[in-house]
Amino acid sequence: MPSRNITFDPDSGVPSASNLNLYTGADFSLNLNVKTVSNSAFDLTNYTGSSQLQKTTGIGATISPNATFTVGITSAIDGLLNVSLGSTDTRSLSEGRYMYDVLVSSGSTVYTLVNGSVYVYSGISSAP
Repeated sequence: MPSRNITFDPDSGVPSASNLNLYTGADFSLNLNVKTVSNSAFDLTNYTGSSQLQKTTGIGATISPNATFTVGITSAIDGLLNVSLGSTDTRSLSEGRYMYDVLVSSGSTVYTLVNGSVYVYSGISSAP
């Protein structure tokens, strides 16, 4: 399962950028290790997470189903969270470029921790 270290500055509120690859019909899981600019863990105590995956639009783009990632905080004090999407959900996505973001919120405080592009690949072979 891939992991990414990201640096987040709550004073600026600017998210880290991280691009991802996802394969249709496969489970997707990504561990995020969130650090502050001083390299200490970003404390996620009392935060909840959410994340969306949305097809990018452009000339000739077709609208595909979007998806909602599951975001679980695995160790709040250590700034660790997991973003995942099951194979049933990835199966319904069409190949192409998507955008995503990961948000955490506590009360009225909302931070976008990370965002970027996701390239969704479909298989070229099928199982026998």
